[in-house]
Amino acid sequence: MAATPQAQAQASSAAVRGRARRAREEELLVWPDLVFIEFIAAVLFTILIVVLAVMVDSVLLDRANAAVTPNPSKAPWYFLNLQELLLHMHPALAGVVVPTVALIALGAIPYFDNSNEGQGEWLSTPMAWPLTWIGAAVGSIGTLLLIFYDESKHVQIYEWIANGKLNADSQAEGFHAWPHQLDFMRGLRGIQNEIAWPDWTLHVPLGDVLRTDLLGFPRIELDWNIPAFLVEQFIPVNTMIGLPLILSFVVHKMGIAKTKRDHMILQFSGFIAVYITLTIVGTFFRGEGLVLGPYTIFAHE
Repeated sequence: MAATPQAQAQASSAAVRGRARRAREEELLVWPDLVFIEFIAAVLFTILIVVLAVMVDSVLLDRANAAVTPNPSKAPWYFLNLQELLLHMHPALAGVVVPTVALIALGAIPYFDNSNEGQGEWLSTPMAWPLTWIGAAVGSIGTLLLIFYDESKHVQIYEWIANGKLNADSQAEGFHAWPHQLDFMRGLRGIQNEIAWPDWTLHVPLGDVLRTDLLGFPRIELDWNIPAFLVEQFIPVNTMIGLPLILSFVVHKMGIAKTKRDHMILQFSGFIAVYITLTIVGTFFRGEGLVLGPYTIFAHE
């Protein structure tokens, strides 16, 4: 015999009440559950910091002298990643455009990944952990390879293979075994300085094209340097955009990343790896003159 509508309503109501009661039992209250744990953590961290302050001497150098610029002159540690970027591309691009676009992209993740499935969970997709490791590995190793390329480390390795030893002064004295026909491959600056660019490419008068004076504004006196544009802007921008897209395409074709969240986990992991790698390189491997090599603040002693 089929159940009456009243019996069905009572059964569904009981089920709804049961689910609501279980959900209520699984909740954690802000007080005392959350606040008490935060208070204990704050007390422990305060005690730890006080003990470290008493037992460990702070790292201090001589009194600062405004008339003497230290070499190397470094930004605070949280900006050293941007300072590292300044060595490889145009200052406006590294210091303004890249951070702005990165912040906008991070803020746009919830609008791109708008699925409610697994909401509030860390690494909620089945392939989240492999994607995290892939993104971190590709981001860190790829960043190191690009830095080594721009610092001509591949040329030093070639010199070491050709000569049987690594010439520590090869950067200052010039490379001897490296084919001069491939000087443009020594780094990005090699593309700009070692290729015989026509003279007209160095001074393209954009002021004759962008006639701002016709709009009542002052006339622009601007010469476009095409080689500098390629090295400082075009190649870095296409590298920063193209490599993540290629990574997502390859991982998608391999069947590892199947959803928007998978791709966001992959890209975010890569972004964090690049951020950390640039910070570490800028902190511990940029010495006097910002030359790539091991460095500490006590290197001069």
